[in-house]
Parts: sequence; C-alpha cells; structure tokens
Amino acid sequence: MAERVYIVLARKNREDPLHHIGSVHASDPELARVYAWKTYDEERWFEMVVAPRDAFHPVNRAEAPFDIRPETPEPTA
Repeated sequence: MAERVYIVLARKNREDPLHHIGSVHASDPELARVYAWKTYDEERWFEMVVAPRDAFHPVNRAEAPFDIRPETPEPTA
C-alpha cells in the first residue's frame, strides 16, 4: 500500500479550536494515528486527529494539491 500524507490537528482544551500542528506519512489511518502521537506528543493534548491530506478540497481556489501549513507566530521585537 502506498504512503499518504496525513494532516495532524490538535487542541489542548475542550473549548479550543483544532489547530494544524503538522503532518505524517503513513500507509493507513491506524499507522498515521501512531506516528502522529509519537511525533507530536510533547504537549498534553485534549484531542488529536489525523485526516488524509487529499481529503481536503479547496473552496475558493482551484490550485491543487491543497496545502495546509501551520500558523507561524508573529516575530517579536
């Protein structure tokens, strides 16, 4: 089975929105879950989910593939 890219989303508290925290390469969803947990377990996440990147479809642009990148913090002076 070919590997797919899985997007990893997580939140620290129940009331927080899910945020993109990274991605993993895996041959199936179960491996993606394991890889995501082992890769991004440095925080005490309330919830972490994975989804195949090719399951995301652009709404306002026709470009493909759809690229989700983590938010980058604003530089501080």
